[in-house]
Amino acid sequence: MALIPYGLTRAVLFNMDAEAAHELTLDMLARGQGTPLQCGWSQARVHDPVTLAGLRFPNRVGLAAGLDKNARAIDAFAAMGFGFVEVGTVTPLAQPGNPKPRIFRLPARDALINRMGFNNEGLDVFIRNVKNSRFHSASRPSDKGQRMILGLNIGKNAATPIERATDDYLIGLAGVYPYADYVTVNISSPNTKNLRDLQSDAALDALLSALKSRQGELAAEHGRQVPLFLKIAPDLDQGQVQAIADALRRHGIEGVIATNTTLSRDAVQGLPHAEEAGGLSGAPVREASNRVVRQLRAALGAGFPIIGVGGILSGADAQAKIEAGADVVQIYTGLIYKGAGLVREVAQAIRR
Repeated sequence: MALIPYGLTRAVLFNMDAEAAHELTLDMLARGQGTPLQCGWSQARVHDPVTLAGLRFPNRVGLAAGLDKNARAIDAFAAMGFGFVEVGTVTPLAQPGNPKPRIFRLPARDALINRMGFNNEGLDVFIRNVKNSRFHSASRPSDKGQRMILGLNIGKNAATPIERATDDYLIGLAGVYPYADYVTVNISSPNTKNLRDLQSDAALDALLSALKSRQGELAAEHGRQVPLFLKIAPDLDQGQVQAIADALRRHGIEGVIATNTTLSRDAVQGLPHAEEAGGLSGAPVREASNRVVRQLRAALGAGFPIIGVGGILSGADAQAKIEAGADVVQIYTGLIYKGAGLVREVAQAIRR
C-alpha cells in the first residue's frame, strides 16, 4: 500500500514541541505495528543485498540509532523498507537524560540540534522490547538474506565516571549480545560528559581490548560471533581518524559508523536555536561526515565495513556517501524532514 502523504503530517508535527512530536510519532508507530494501521507507512523493501562483517543486508539503507532508544518500534521501522535498523543507545541503568527542552528544529537548514543525553528506560526494558520484535537474532529463520538486520547500540550511564566507562559497555554488550546481529559501541555522543574522551588513543585501546575479550567469551557461550561496530564523531582531524582506524585494525573491530552529530555551528550561524548546546544533525553535518568516511576508507582500505550516516536527505546525498567510501548508509534527521518515502528513495538511488 502507498505511504500516506507526509506533507500534512509534517505540518502538524512541526507545530508541536519537537520532543513531544517525536514521542507522539514513536508511540503511534509502536502501537500500530502489526495492526492494519501499519499499512499507512508500509512499503516494499528494495532488494539490493550486500554482505558486511558476515551479515547479509537485504538493502543498503538503515535507521540510525537515537530515534528509537528503547527499541519500541522495531517492527514498524522494518515495515518502512529498511534493510537494517539500529536501536538505542541503551545504558545499563535507566536515566532521564538532560533537562528539557532538548530538541530544536532548524528547518531553514533541514537540521536538528539535540542534547538528549542517552535518556532511556535501561537495559532490562530494552531487551524485553527487542525480544518482542520479530527481528531479533534469536527469531531469525534459516533464510537470513531475506531478513532485516538489527543493530543494538550501547553506551554508558551519565553517573558512571569516565574511568569506569568500560564496565558499562561490558554490561551492555553481555545484555544485548544474544539478540543483536551487530552491536554498536557509541563513544561519540556530545551529550554525555567526557564521553568523546574515549576516542583518544589510550582510552580507546583499553576499551576495545576489553570489548574484544568479552566478545570472544560471549561468542563461545552463544555459539556465534556478533560483530562490533564503533560509532565515531565528525569533529575529528585526519590524525585522529587515522589513529582510530589503526585501533580498529589492531583490535579486530568488525566495522565503523561515521558519523554522529557535530558540535560545529558554522553552517547554521544566525539561525534561531543555532547556539543551543548539543549535537547538530541533518544537512549541515553532511560534508563533515563524508570527509571522515573518505579518510576512514583511505586509512582502512577496501573491504573494511563502513556505515555512513549524516546529512542524507535525498537519494543523491546517499549516493555521495557511498562514493565517499561507505558500504551502507543510515538516516535519522532526513526521516523527520522527508518522511518514510525517503527510505525507498535512498535504497533505489544506491541500487542504481
